[in-house]
Amino acid sequence: MDSGGRPSLGQFILLGTSSVVTAVLYSVYRQKAQVAQELKGAKRIHLGEDLKNILSEAPGKCVPYAVIEGAVRSVKETLNSQFVENCKGVIQRLTLQEHRMVWNRTTHLWNDYSKIIHQRTNTVPFDLVPHEDGVAVAVRVLKPLDAQDLGLETVYEKFHPSIQSFTDVIGHYISGERPKGIQETEEMLKVGATLTGVGELVLDSSSVRLQPPKQGMQYYLSSQDFDSLLQRQESSVRLWKVLTLVFGFTTCAVLFFILRKHYLQRQERQRLMQMEKEFQEREAQLLSRAKPEDRESLKSACVVCLSSFKSCVFLECGHVCSCAECYRALPEPKRCPVCRQEIVRVVPLYNS
Repeated sequence: MDSGGRPSLGQFILLGTSSVVTAVLYSVYRQKAQVAQELKGAKRIHLGEDLKNILSEAPGKCVPYAVIEGAVRSVKETLNSQFVENCKGVIQRLTLQEHRMVWNRTTHLWNDYSKIIHQRTNTVPFDLVPHEDGVAVAVRVLKPLDAQDLGLETVYEKFHPSIQSFTDVIGHYISGERPKGIQETEEMLKVGATLTGVGELVLDSSSVRLQPPKQGMQYYLSSQDFDSLLQRQESSVRLWKVLTLVFGFTTCAVLFFILRKHYLQRQERQRLMQMEKEFQEREAQLLSRAKPEDRESLKSACVVCLSSFKSCVFLECGHVCSCAECYRALPEPKRCPVCRQEIVRVVPLYNS
């Protein structure tokens, strides 16, 4: 803080930054906690013969947020893997990712950098069916690409390193970018894979469909079972809660430090004002009791010993209040007897 007792610009920036970070973390934590709470409240429905009866008895023939597990089955056609034989699925994602090294002028190190240069996702209609044979029930999955946790399996992955000549290597070092190669990946949701769907379950005519839920709730199509999915969400909630508490404590600590320093500065100013007032009253009493010929000498007397003349100018406060002997007798660190500000240097005072 400055001499006025106000927080400095750096303290304002630190307090503001920590407050903003805490608010952002708290917002994310509340969002994650709400998602986990909604998952806990989702109704678990068994994919069996009584599924349609359950939905027909529900209000509007709909369960707003339901959990259902089953095996993936294509409706008509399937997607074939471009690289793996006899690998069929209902969702296929092909990705080309570029990897390169970029020179960081701040740290003077080469850092890894990756960028997706091409990605294509193919889908075909598919159902979720029971694992048991002979159960004639299926749930049509709508808008699978809108799901938060799409359980795709990596079926092919290959890195194609870049081929460089000596001239290319020199040019890349000069430019600060060195290409490493292209990562080619194929991911698929295979036919027969177990999938956990969390969303809105609706009975439409004679068919059942799973679709993204309303009211902003999350839509999931996960390869994990529901308990693992819920546990992962709760772990994420705990992590964000810890981060929020840490930064919240930091914000409180910074605020406490600023307020405490402001309080101490205020107490110090009040004490100095009281001391200055006492010095003035004491000087006035001495002047009133002194003889007229001694009053001028008392005005120039040292405020410490009241016997020698003032002979020092204290900087940076500028007070002239002490003789040289009393200045040398001041304890370390030496402070002005009037304002208690630390004495940076002393200038001798010469009376002509």
